[in-house]
Amino acid sequence: MKKFIFTALTTFMLTNMANAQKIIAHRGYWDTENNAKNSIKSLKSAQEIGAYGSEFDVLISADDVLMVNHDDNFQGHAIEMTNSSLLKTLKLANNENMPTLEEYFEQGKKNKKVKLIFELKPHSSKENENRAVKKAIEIIKKHKVEKQVEIISFSQNICDEFKKLAPKFHVSYLNGDLSPKDVKARNWNGIDYNYKVFQKNPTWVKEAKDLGLLVNVWTVNDPKVMQEMIDLKVDYITTDKPLILKEILTK
Repeated sequence: MKKFIFTALTTFMLTNMANAQKIIAHRGYWDTENNAKNSIKSLKSAQEIGAYGSEFDVLISADDVLMVNHDDNFQGHAIEMTNSSLLKTLKLANNENMPTLEEYFEQGKKNKKVKLIFELKPHSSKENENRAVKKAIEIIKKHKVEKQVEIISFSQNICDEFKKLAPKFHVSYLNGDLSPKDVKARNWNGIDYNYKVFQKNPTWVKEAKDLGLLVNVWTVNDPKVMQEMIDLKVDYITTDKPLILKEILTK
């Protein structure tokens, strides 16, 4: 009963902070018992605490299956050069199998209030990136999560391909090397930069908002930096510590 009350209260507080920054759980809310980054459980945990969104990483396998994983090489297997039949047998830190994007979406659809912040990783070639974008659009539409998914990427090619093939999709750029004006000119929807970029260029937040761009910042785990980004009035804050950020936002 106590656990239920705590979970319900936490969810209420996370989802009812009017005009506050939105909390994005980095690779899911993985910092709990028997959990792992980019696991199905980490997504479920992010849903349970009422995070605004859960970020996750995706790469394409040799046989055109999109896999949820951060590194391009996992346990000695290069994702792009390995078939999904093998990748799906590899164990994460919590003993889950590496999930496919479709499996991740199946869990994601169970709580449509939680955004799925889909990072498509840079690949070894533009050809592979384009394959991955095409497959991602197919799966997003198949699962009817177009309004729930937001795309982010370090690759300019990936951002361009998404806007070319699915212009209504929300696409934000991660690399931090383009000004808000440059991002707007590319017809992308937001900037999603490391906090050090905004510390160096604090005016970019207002410039981006004035241009109608969404502003996200990653990966903010230090409470002092959290407050600094709140004061800059970014839209989203991506963190491994969502409950700490929630406490700061609700003071």
